[in-house]
Amino acid sequence: MTIALIRPTTDLYDSWAAAVAEFGGGHIDGSGLQAPVIPGRVTLDQLIADAARLADTSIAPPEDRVHNDLYWIVDDAEVIGFLSFRHDLNEWLREAGGHIGYAVRESRRRQGYASKALALALDRAREIGLDRVLVTCDDDNVASARTIEGAGGVLQDVSDQTERGHALLRRYWITL
Repeated sequence: MTIALIRPTTDLYDSWAAAVAEFGGGHIDGSGLQAPVIPGRVTLDQLIADAARLADTSIAPPEDRVHNDLYWIVDDAEVIGFLSFRHDLNEWLREAGGHIGYAVRESRRRQGYASKALALALDRAREIGLDRVLVTCDDDNVASARTIEGAGGVLQDVSDQTERGHALLRRYWITL
């Protein structure tokens, strides 16, 4: 297993499309895509352009966004999942999204990919000088809660986000 976080690229289009398809067209945490998701060249080209703009700290992000590093979780040349690392928190991210969002395709879950990807994201947080990061997961997502706790996450609370279209969310802080 050789896990890496890489920026979206057309070089892995087929693997990206297969990973997106495995999620069944719904929202995919950390992917930068909005549901419904229908893989296509235009969608990937737009995703790459949007990701580059949001990662560029020399350009102010749109008013409702923050600087964000969008990554694909890759094992060799296979896209295993997605990870979004937000440099700052706006109101919505403080309440529900956190600094880091990730998803691993169903066929590759329970193999350590989420843990390794989260560890790499924490390294990125240290690189840009953060002292701690907020990571959230649905209250009923036991696997993600264990992943976050395994990375040193300390539960802040369980927040009711149902009015925003989310389930109960577990909010964790990880000190770097």
